[in-house]
Amino acid sequence: MEELHYRVIRAEVESQLKEIERLFREVESRKKRAKRSKAFLESLGYQLHNLYSAFEDLFKIIAGYFENRVTDSTKYHKELLKKMTIAVPGVRPALLSEELYRHLDELRAFRHYFRHAYLHELRYDKIKGVIEASEKVRSLYRRDINSFLRKLKESIR
Repeated sequence: MEELHYRVIRAEVESQLKEIERLFREVESRKKRAKRSKAFLESLGYQLHNLYSAFEDLFKIIAGYFENRVTDSTKYHKELLKKMTIAVPGVRPALLSEELYRHLDELRAFRHYFRHAYLHELRYDKIKGVIEASEKVRSLYRRDINSFLRKLKESIR
């Protein structure tokens, strides 16, 4: 990888991280009130949905620079997430640790549920685990992404 390509990828990643951080703040602002208000619970569900979507957009940025194409469109979201745990020797390091992958996969599953749950009422006790997963993601994601960028930079030396 050339220095120029690294700089472009880093800039795009950093831009997406700002959006992810904004969404974490939106989730945080709704958590306490979601226990008492259906409207805030639904708003929290929407923000959790958006949070995973923002991570998936990050994965698309990374995949777009490398040859990581998802081949099975029926499993696109799960396959894209899994590919981010794989280091491609001579191409790119892994973006995600297995630990972060597990928590993001919980958010991915919730996003799928949320998109298709128009016949079900959202309940706080049902999304409490998703809230906890989002908190774990928040505590881990910068570490993994910084490691990815550091390893990528080292590969151009």
